[in-house]
Amino acid sequence: MSQPKVTVLHGPNLNLLGVRQPDVYGYETLDDVNNALREKALMAGWAINCFQSNHEGELIDTIHAARLDGTLAIIINPAAYTHTSVAILDALNAFEGKVIEVHISNVHKRESFRHHSYVSLRADGVIAGLGTQGYQVALDAIIESDG
Repeated sequence: MSQPKVTVLHGPNLNLLGVRQPDVYGYETLDDVNNALREKALMAGWAINCFQSNHEGELIDTIHAARLDGTLAIIINPAAYTHTSVAILDALNAFEGKVIEVHISNVHKRESFRHHSYVSLRADGVIAGLGTQGYQVALDAIIESDG
């Protein structure tokens, strides 16, 4: 039997994690986040694919690929696309596995336009405001539920 697989998607500007608004997003880099997730997945016997893009279509293509490659769950921080992308919602609606939406900051304490999420209409769970630890919590939930 092959390893269970999870895909982690990071949306626009998350490549600047650690240097962009560290008062909001912290000092950990995206590499730090991904390396910690890889380590946790490896210890649990899971395969993991971490992908970041500033381009909506690349995120959608990765969701489409996850439909076909045996991925059991997607952890997604859609960043600004959270509030704008019906296309990402549609792609996630075509994915049959579990979806957990993650936000580093507490979006509900920020500008009102950040309070609405298209992705939440599909997400099985939403984690916001735990900093980068939210990714770890999401991965724990997926591993514990076996996808």
